[in-house]
Amino acid sequence: MARKFLYIFSGLIVLAIAGAFAYAIWGKELIALATVPTAGFERLPAESTAHYRVARMWLARPDIPGNPASWTPPGYTPARTPRAAVFFVHPTSFLERSRWNAPLDNQEANARAALFLRGQASAFNDIGAIWAPRYRQATFGAFLTTQANAAKALDLAYQDVAAAFDAFVAQAGDRPIILAGHSQGSLHLIRLLREKIAGKPIAKRIVAAYVVGWPVSRTTDMPALGLPECRTAEQSGCILSWQSFAEPADPSLVLDAYDASSTIDGKPRRGTPMICTNPLTGIPDATAPATANLGTLFPSADLTSATIEPGRVAARCDSRGILLIGNPPSLGGYVLPGNNYHVYDYSLFWANVRADAARRLATFTAASVPAGQRQRAVQPSRPQ
Repeated sequence: MARKFLYIFSGLIVLAIAGAFAYAIWGKELIALATVPTAGFERLPAESTAHYRVARMWLARPDIPGNPASWTPPGYTPARTPRAAVFFVHPTSFLERSRWNAPLDNQEANARAALFLRGQASAFNDIGAIWAPRYRQATFGAFLTTQANAAKALDLAYQDVAAAFDAFVAQAGDRPIILAGHSQGSLHLIRLLREKIAGKPIAKRIVAAYVVGWPVSRTTDMPALGLPECRTAEQSGCILSWQSFAEPADPSLVLDAYDASSTIDGKPRRGTPMICTNPLTGIPDATAPATANLGTLFPSADLTSATIEPGRVAARCDSRGILLIGNPPSLGGYVLPGNNYHVYDYSLFWANVRADAARRLATFTAASVPAGQRQRAVQPSRPQ
């Protein structure tokens, strides 16, 4: 288990080379030239919900041996009896420019995706059985162009995620549901919330949706997602989102892209406030000192193991909706331009995310107990 963390950071090295280091030297235009596919978009048949009823279509599933989402650092263990079911959509792990979408059997992309599950989805494994589908994700270069093919690639990827979600709901039983993702995965979760959750009976089963590493507009996105923003640390049935930057922060790349974007129904996001949940407090637009950090995920010097170190990273939401972490300790050299700690959105606050999910599940569970039973449950016992 110890060597798994080495693989996590090996995967981050690849992403950093493709993103941060090259960007800093050559700029967005040359990266786009090197990563945006030149081939035409390949129209592929949709994956059906039936296809996702078999284990091979999942990177993580409770019955898969060696489930990467079951990884934990020393001092933590996954739940023996999960109380919830977690649907996790991994971030971009396909870096090739040979095609717009990753083949489901691409070994490199799947290996990198499994690495991210160990470092991100693992935060939820003390309360939930984690399901993470293989999907024909859009390639890295699709996010660096306005070509119509990029939108087609993202749509194909989403169709896989939607089919996988339907299969997840059919197979995961009637347990409460946590939705979580990162980056491209969160982008697909936003659409999933809009099309599969909002206004549907299943919305009542959602404990929380962790839409991390992708901007969410309070005024143009949220009304269509069917769940409110999480306003308190104990609230359930709500949405959380943050994007991490060290200081001095230059989030102009993110903000420029946000201002140039629109919702699916054409509403411009420009000038609208972004959700910023402080993961140290579980509430929006908050400030918290490093002492509130229950644990950041750190690699050892030789990258053969990982430890959780509390009290190392502070966090505060600024007026732009960006989560600022001050001057953080070294987590590795894989920071994106502008001091963007996108790669570390989960690992910076790994133990707090773990506690946050457990707290919201407790609220959800308590609200599901009939009033009479709740009253009896809180009655103090009388001395005999």
